[in-house]
Amino acid sequence: MNANIRKGTFVVAHGAWTGAWSWQRVVDRLQAQGHLVIVPTLTGLGERSHLAGPDVNLDTHIADIVNEIVWKDLRGIVLVGHSYGGIVAMGVAEQLADRIDSFVFIEALVPANGQSFADLAPGWELDGPLTDAPPSAPGDYKTEADRLWVDSKATPQPTATITQKLSITDAFERIAEKTFIVAKDGGFEQTAHRFRADPTWSVREIASGHDVPIDAPGELAAMLADAIPM
Repeated sequence: MNANIRKGTFVVAHGAWTGAWSWQRVVDRLQAQGHLVIVPTLTGLGERSHLAGPDVNLDTHIADIVNEIVWKDLRGIVLVGHSYGGIVAMGVAEQLADRIDSFVFIEALVPANGQSFADLAPGWELDGPLTDAPPSAPGDYKTEADRLWVDSKATPQPTATITQKLSITDAFERIAEKTFIVAKDGGFEQTAHRFRADPTWSVREIASGHDVPIDAPGELAAMLADAIPM
């Protein structure tokens, strides 16, 4: 392990329908460099799918991350949000901006105050307490084995996490270091373009599909390490 590597504390809000399992390849790489990496599986998903139900909403998922930070006395955090996790991370920053030194969005939804996942990504069948994962297709991942693996792990998303609107001010904008990572084969170039015009943001590109932690864990781990403030 290189003693000159800056050591970071990473807290990750993962994407919808997944869990901490989807980040393990990145976690292994960052931990091997001596970083602290915490990826809580959000309530109702992954190994916590037995807790899914109509009462699990966006506030629940924000509290999942907030409580990890508060109860573990974490400060100087690199807060990471992937996809749906961008919404969760913004809610966390609203409460704990003073503990966050760097903010990293990865192919993330970036809502304004009063917007929900459903507002930013409409078209879901939202007629029950749980919403099934969208079907994947060949080519969505770099390997077919990964696609089948992800499909086997995906769990339904509590619908209230999709429909509840986020209530925020501009707290996350006051975080000094902000990075948006866009995948060349993802779907967030329009969002990346918006941040390229903002001098308070750094935009980086990665050769990957939307599920960057699965497709490009090595490159992503390196980019996250670069996001640790000097």
